[in-house]
Amino acid sequence: MKKITGALLILAGITAMTGCAKKKVVEINDASDLEGLAIGVQAGTTGETYVLDVKDADVHSFKTGIDAALALKNGNIDAIVLDELPAKEIVKNNDDLKICEVKFVSEFYSIAVRKGDTALLNSINKTLKTIRENGKYDEMLSVYVPTDGSEISFMNVPLTGSNGTLKVGTNAAFPPFEYKEGSDVVGFDITLCSYIANDLNKKLEIKDMNFNSLLTALESGAIDCIAAGMTANDERRQSVDFSEPYFESNQVIIIRK
Repeated sequence: MKKITGALLILAGITAMTGCAKKKVVEINDASDLEGLAIGVQAGTTGETYVLDVKDADVHSFKTGIDAALALKNGNIDAIVLDELPAKEIVKNNDDLKICEVKFVSEFYSIAVRKGDTALLNSINKTLKTIRENGKYDEMLSVYVPTDGSEISFMNVPLTGSNGTLKVGTNAAFPPFEYKEGSDVVGFDITLCSYIANDLNKKLEIKDMNFNSLLTALESGAIDCIAAGMTANDERRQSVDFSEPYFESNQVIIIRK
């Protein structure tokens, strides 16, 4: 386990890039208060899907939640809908933003594999079961989702595989699940995939790409699976298979103070 030293600094750097002009402040006490607002989302996420159903919403899609936060701070949008933990990291580093009390929707993260790849799917589910039983899952939660207010750290799981490579697609702009620490991609999902790769006796290769490119990369065979805080919904199940869920999350709403 290592303490983060250089990761997430880009979040704190958002403040220095914004102007000081007075911005309109909105109050959101219920999801219906999003109606008619300019709302930022991360492209390809379920948050984007949910917001498209908001009446008269002006939806702005961004590559990352950090890009959306910059637009919010600059007054280009009124609110952001984003997964709860990445939203908390953004707000922690930007004291002019806050998360509304209302939660937009709850969902579950799973690992995606190509349709019909039963062998890989079964192995992933077996690893998920094992790490829950041997305490590794709880250790990961304590490191990446600390409840005592401590800083996020990351775990270094030695890779022991010698029989090929597991290629995992992710989007390294989604702390604490995947993010950059120096030139390395780390996070909850990366640690999880390290355990999966070891159980498969494989090396691990992480391919960082735009979130909305992940499903195409999986279907084309460029990657073997997706671990990117991805929600297993009915639309995605039409093209990929999903593991058992490994984390429950919420979509939340970020606004200016």
